[in-house]
Amino acid sequence: MCFKRQKLQDAQRIVIKVGTSTLTYETGKINFTCIDKLARIISDLSNQGKEVVLVTSGAIGVGVDKLKLPERPRTIREKQAVAAVGQCELMHMYSKFFSEYGHIVGQILLTRDIMSDDKCRKNVVNTFETLLEKGIVPIVNENDSVSTVELKVGQKDTFSENDTLSAIVAKLIEADLLIILSDIDGFYDSDPRKNPDSKMLSVIDKITTEIEECAEGAGTKRGTGGMVTKLSAAKIATGAGVDVVLTNGSHPETILDILSGEQVGTLFIGLK
Repeated sequence: MCFKRQKLQDAQRIVIKVGTSTLTYETGKINFTCIDKLARIISDLSNQGKEVVLVTSGAIGVGVDKLKLPERPRTIREKQAVAAVGQCELMHMYSKFFSEYGHIVGQILLTRDIMSDDKCRKNVVNTFETLLEKGIVPIVNENDSVSTVELKVGQKDTFSENDTLSAIVAKLIEADLLIILSDIDGFYDSDPRKNPDSKMLSVIDKITTEIEECAEGAGTKRGTGGMVTKLSAAKIATGAGVDVVLTNGSHPETILDILSGEQVGTLFIGLK
C-alpha cells in the first residue's frame, strides 16, 4: 500500500462532493440507487466517528425531472424557479434516505459572498461546527434560487458544478480530505475520451504548469464542471493543506476504498 494513500485512513473530517453526473442517469432521471448508497456509506462513516460534509449539485436537474420538463430551462428566472423546486425535492430525498440509516441532515445553501464577507464566513463556519458537533450531516449546495451571475445564459456556474464550492468548504472547515466524485476515473495526462493511450496519474504531489496544461479540454459529460475546474478546486484545497481524491462516482463504494488506502482515482497531496 502506498504510504501517501495509507494516511488517508486517518482522515477524520471529510468533504464529499457529488455532481449531477453521479446523481442522475444519462436519461436525466434521478439515480435513487446511488443516493441510497451515498446515504448508507456516509452514515456508516459517521457511526465510525468521522465527520462528513456532503456538497451536492443537482437542484436544477432534479427540478427538471420533478416538473417533467422536456429540457433544462434557459432563462435566469426559469432556472431559479426550477432550482427552487429541485432543491426541496433533493433535500427531501437526502432526508428520507439518511433517516433510514438513523441520521439527520441539515441544509446549508451558500453564495459567493462567503469568501468576501468576514462575518458571513465566520457564521458559516460556526454553523458547520455546530451541526458536526451534534452528529448532523451538513448537506451543502449553491443557492441557485438567489444567485444571478452564476445562472447567466451560456455562462458556467461561478462554483463550476460546485467543484470550487467543495474546495472552499474543505478549506473553511479545515477538512483532512476532499473526495470529488465525477464521471471520470481520475486525472489523465490527456483526454481519455479522445486519446485511448492517455494515462491516469495515481498521485500528484504538486499542481504544476504542466499538470494544468493536461487539464485543458478534458471535461465530463453531464456536469458543468470540466477537468480545468476540478483541477482548480484541487489547487484551492491542497493549498490549504487538504488532500484531494478525484474519482468516478458511479460506484459510491469507492469512498470506502479510498479511506482504506487503496489505489483509487487520483490523489492530490495537500501542502503541509
